[in-house]
Order: sequence, then C-alpha cells, then structure tokens
Amino acid sequence: MLENQSSATEFYLLGFPGSEELHHVLFAIFFFLYLVTLMGNTVIIMIVSVDKRLRSPMYFFLGHLSVLEILVTTITVPMMLWGLLLPGMQTISLSTCIAQLFLYLAVGTTEFALLGAMAVDRYVAICNPLRYDIIMNNRTCNLVVIVSWVFGFLFQIWPVYATFQLTYCKSNVVDNFFCDRGQLLKLSCNDTLFTEFILFLMAVFVLFGSLIPTIVSYTYIISTILRIPAASGRRKAFSTCASHCTCVVIGYGSCLFLYVRPKQTQAAEYNRAVSLMVSVVTPFLNPFIFTLLNDKVIEALRDGVKRCCQLFRN
Repeated sequence: MLENQSSATEFYLLGFPGSEELHHVLFAIFFFLYLVTLMGNTVIIMIVSVDKRLRSPMYFFLGHLSVLEILVTTITVPMMLWGLLLPGMQTISLSTCIAQLFLYLAVGTTEFALLGAMAVDRYVAICNPLRYDIIMNNRTCNLVVIVSWVFGFLFQIWPVYATFQLTYCKSNVVDNFFCDRGQLLKLSCNDTLFTEFILFLMAVFVLFGSLIPTIVSYTYIISTILRIPAASGRRKAFSTCASHCTCVVIGYGSCLFLYVRPKQTQAAEYNRAVSLMVSVVTPFLNPFIFTLLNDKVIEALRDGVKRCCQLFRN
C-alpha cells in the first residue's frame, strides 16, 4: 500500500483471515479468554495481598507475575478484538506501533527474569530451608522485582529502536493482529540480516539467561526431593514447584519457537499462532496453573469465597 513514500508513517494490521462470521466467533472466544485472564490474575493479586498465609517470597513474586500477565495480554488483545469487529484492515499509527512493540517485548523480558528468580527462590526454600528467611528477606525480594522490571524495560530499548530505524518501503501491511517484529522486518527494504542476527543473540541471552538458573535450580531441587525418605514429604515438596515448573514449560516453549530463531521473518501463520500462545493462551492458563496446583492458594481462595458469601448474606 506504499506508493511513493520512503517509509511508513502508519501500518495496517491484517489480523485474521476468514469471513465476517468467523471473525465474530473469534471475537467471542478471545473476549471470553481475555475477561477470564483479567479476573483470574486480579483474584491472585488480591488474595496474595490480603491473605496472611501467602506472605512469602514465592507468592510475592506470583503477584508480580500476575500483573505482568495482565499487562502482556492487555497490550495486544483489546486492539485485536477491535480489529475483529471492524471490516477490512485496522490502521495503527507509527508511534502506537512502536509503543505496542516496546511494551510487549519489555513486559515479556521482565516476566522471564522473574520466572528465573522464582526458580532460585524454590531452590533456596527446598535445598536451604534453614537459611531461607535470611536469604529471601523483604529487601532481597524487593530488589529482585525492581531489577527484573528495570532490566526488562531497558534491555528492549535498542531492539525496538533498531527495528524502527529501518525503511519500510515495500508495504505497510503487517500480516498479524499486532505490530509483530518479524513481520515488520519482512516489510523493510533494507538488508536486515545483521539486525536479525543481533536480535537473535539478544533473545538467546534473555531466554537462556533466565532458563539456565531455572534448570540448575531444578536439578538441585529434584536431587534434594528424591533424598527425602517419606513419600508425603516428597509429594509436598514437589507440589510447591509444580505450578512454577508448568508455567516455565509453557512460557519458555512458546517464546523459544517465536524469538530464538536466526531468521525472524517466518511465515505469518507461524508468527500469528505462536503470538496467540504468548499473549492469549499463556496468560489465560497461568491463574489456573497456580491455583489448581497449589494447595495454599486453593485454601485462600476457598476462605475468600466463604467470607464473600457471608458478607452478601448479612
């Protein structure tokens, strides 16, 4: 759609292929998933803040993870829903596209840093229980969270800056439901090989930089748990790690397929499917993962529901 322009000042999001009826069905599905995601993660934030049984580093990190899940889905899904209701392609300005891509990548990077910190927290709790309160004190937890947020947002400044320094003269139609970096690079008439290689190295650093501590931590955790003589003790120790471990598998698995590739300009269908996994499915599943696989959270939820019912009766 670019004719005599040297670069794009706005983009058109192609969204999802298919008929108007299919778009309405997709709107209903994604709107439902978005509402459940908001409610589920908000409930986790509330019970972690209110319930005294959840005043530990593990749940402190979980509260921040839920905030990040709300942000990552809100950055992309409302615009996607709006696009499903409108006929044709959705227009997005250059500044909005920059902001969306930056926030999406920054929040995702922060989330991976926090997942790595949560793995180390589980390692200290299981392998060093007598020193847990000393090592994972309030000051340490606050510092870990602040560093995770600052690192996530500072780390993505250059990648986004480099992406929008390119000249977009081939087209300004982005074949996705948000400003996907892979599709943006595909539209550039510059030689993006070097930029893609640097972005690949940075993605490797972020993902494996947080995945390696997770793998090392769980290696020690599993080794320690297997040495516990009582079966009930082993089961209890595993239950404290199950939710985090499941979240790690889903989160890292989808992002490894999306970002850790030397060639960022993959097929649009591939990028769209994995982007849906990252921004819709994972934030939707995480509240269920952290409640259904965690006895303390289930107890806190049950007591919270009872208190709410008593308030309504009175």
